Amino acid sequence: MRHGKKINHLSRKTAHRSALLSNMACSLIEHKRINTTLAKAKALRKYVEPLITKSKDDTTHNRRVVFRYLRDKEASSVLFRDISPKIIDRPGGYTRIIKLNNRLGDNAEMAMIELVDFNDLLIKDQSTKKKSRRRGGKKSTSSPTKVIDNIEDAVIVEETISDSKDVKADKEIIDSNESNVINAETESTETNQKDEIKLAENPSNEKKDEKTNDSPEKE
Repeated sequence: MRHGKKINHLSRKTAHRSALLSNMACSLIEHKRINTTLAKAKALRKYVEPLITKSKDDTTHNRRVVFRYLRDKEASSVLFRDISPKIIDRPGGYTRIIKLNNRLGDNAEMAMIELVDFNDLLIKDQSTKKKSRRRGGKKSTSSPTKVIDNIEDAVIVEETISDSKDVKADKEIIDSNESNVINAETESTETNQKDEIKLAENPSNEKKDEKTNDSPEKE
C-alpha cells in the first residue's frame, strides 16, 4: 500500500531517476512531444512544468536554476528563447497527456505528453470556428436582400425603390414616343415611294395636271 507516498520512484534510485527525468525533459523541449509510459509521463509533468514557469522570467538566476535540472545548454536556451514567448500568457498547465494503446511486449500503459501551445492542429481548430447557416441555397440575383437596422435605412431603401420605379416608367414613356416617331417616319417614306411609283408609271396624268394649271380661267 502506497499511503502518503506522492512521489513515484519508478523502480529507480535517486540518481537514475533524476537523470531519466532530465533527459526526458530535454527531449520534450526539443521535439515538443514524446511517447512514453503513463507513469513516466505523469512524473515528467511534475518535473518540467516548474521549469517552464521559471522560463517566463528571463534572468541569470532562473537560467542557472533551469540548467541545474536540465543539464543541457541547448535545451535551456530553446526553453528561454522559443517556448517562453508562447506560454507567457498561460497560467500553468503547459503540457497535455494523451493515453495510447498498451505496449505489445509487457502490456504497459503508454501515453503521449506534449506541449499545449505547439500543437498546430488543435490551435487551427480553435481559431477557425464553423459558421452555422440557418438556410441554404443560392441567393437570387434578381431580388437583392438588404439588412435594415434603423428606420432611416428603411426610408432610404423605400426612396431608392420608388426612384427606380419612376426611372423605369420614364424609360417606358420615352421608348413609346421614340417608337411612334419611327412609325410615322416609316409611313411617310412609304407614301412618298408609292407616289413616285405612280408618277413613273403614267406621266400623262402629270402633263394634264400641268396644262390645267397653265390654262387661263374663262370669265
